[in-house]
Amino acid sequence: MTQRAHLIVFANEKGGTGKSTTAVHVAVALAAQGRRVAVIDLDTRQRTMVRYLDNRAATARREHVELASPRFEVFDPEKDANILGRIDALAEDAEFVIVDTPGRDDPYAMKAVTRADTLVTPINDSFIDLDLIGQVDPDTYRIKRPSFYAEVVWDARKVRAKTDGGTVDWVVLRNRLQHLEARNMRRVGQAVDELSKRVGFRVIPGLGERVIYRELFPKGLTLLDLGAIKEVGLSHVAARQELREMVAGLQLPEPADLFNRPAPAPAASVAVSV
Repeated sequence: MTQRAHLIVFANEKGGTGKSTTAVHVAVALAAQGRRVAVIDLDTRQRTMVRYLDNRAATARREHVELASPRFEVFDPEKDANILGRIDALAEDAEFVIVDTPGRDDPYAMKAVTRADTLVTPINDSFIDLDLIGQVDPDTYRIKRPSFYAEVVWDARKVRAKTDGGTVDWVVLRNRLQHLEARNMRRVGQAVDELSKRVGFRVIPGLGERVIYRELFPKGLTLLDLGAIKEVGLSHVAARQELREMVAGLQLPEPADLFNRPAPAPAASVAVSV
């Protein structure tokens, strides 16, 4: 029986949510488990994820250390605009294909979402970010209605169901959680939980608000590389545990689970209005 890769799409039409940082940590975590991982960065301008992984490769060469890494590339629509075909090509020799998308409305990102097995939408712990997927009553802080992005994802899920009968596991990731209890954090949490029941997504904690995530980028290191990080403190260890819990919360398939899944339809048969 043919094995097919599990497609993880990190998508959010708002920037500044820690999307690329989260995607890179998940990719490296899977690679560190010995899984075959391929990454494609759809942000042809900023290329944050690929720059992160380029830095990682440079550090490995410079420090003469082995750092688990995925294969990676930047999607260039000027050379080949068939994003689903490119995903299929990467999937031929991978257990997981991870797609990092721009923080804006992007037609190629939405096509990738229609093929996703796991869709991860990071949001910062604020009503500003929550507004992307649900509108909140200003007096009660209760959800009034789903927002445009929830409707976009709903349409993408319908396309996926019609294409191969598959489902999209939508995970909303609450990034940059403060480590001190606050009334705003409780209100956001209650609103997200309420919206999850109406729209149909899972909520898991993401990466906390820690300076270390910004400091790791120039060397391309992650919190799984504590042996390569100088001056490791308790905050690093706590953040690594946070990362492990986040990856576990995604509930990604184990090797045996990647079998007995329907094969995707050819890329050309998928049509989505963008």
